[in-house]
Amino acid sequence: MTAYEVAVRAEAALGEGPTWDADAGRLIWIDILGSRVYTYDPVSGRRTLRVTDQHVGAAKPRAGGGLVLNLRDGVALVDPDDTFHWLHHEPVPGRRANDAAVAPDGSLWAGTMRYDEAPGGGTLSRFTGDGTAELVLDDVAVSNGTGWSPDGSLMYYIDSPTRQIDVFHHENGRISDRRRFAQIEDDAGYPDGLTVDADGCVWVALWDGSAVRRYTPDGELDREITLPTPLVTACAFGGPDLTDLYITTARVGLTDPHPVAGSLLVVPGAGKGLPQPPFTA
Repeated sequence: MTAYEVAVRAEAALGEGPTWDADAGRLIWIDILGSRVYTYDPVSGRRTLRVTDQHVGAAKPRAGGGLVLNLRDGVALVDPDDTFHWLHHEPVPGRRANDAAVAPDGSLWAGTMRYDEAPGGGTLSRFTGDGTAELVLDDVAVSNGTGWSPDGSLMYYIDSPTRQIDVFHHENGRISDRRRFAQIEDDAGYPDGLTVDADGCVWVALWDGSAVRRYTPDGELDREITLPTPLVTACAFGGPDLTDLYITTARVGLTDPHPVAGSLLVVPGAGKGLPQPPFTA
């Protein structure tokens, strides 16, 4: 078992979405149900907190500074001077934002889900910096982890209740040829957030599975990091050399949560990540 450390001790209800902001030298992560966006600088230890007006599914850095937020009612921009404005406003009763990722071309692929997790109630959409929105998938229950292979030719995607990691052919912002990449066993939890490393391996957090797994580009399980809390939500490489694996966790619904539940964890030297592009806006 690889040893983990507590990077930021917290009690996030639904910690999610760790993202390394290379330009700022900080990790961004969120508490979806707490409507909070956190940043953490592992060198200085500096932390910030932004409270949003509604549930936030993801927060990613923008080219030139600021953030793009996947919020309950749409996608919004926060400028470097902290000005807030909507990029795409589309409230749907009973639906909220969930995980999102920035593609190699700088577009944002943002997911949604219904609060009751009804099948077919969620979506995956692609957003460009000019506000153009394109519906990519419209038959989703819980849209979750999304990531690209090192050469950008493959896109990995998770709709959590399926217990699968799927893979698509990806070219010029279009996806095709959906197929199963890996299947999570029934007793191992549900796949949640994912990240792809420099070797093309896929790391996936297991909700209700107390673990993060790594799968080779061939879809073979070759490593598992076990953790003391069951609700493991997402993972991403960060730090100046992209070798530290940051892991978010949740405590919502736990009757006797472990002390680290809801904290941001880190496994130093776990591998080598890929630089994550900012949203081009």
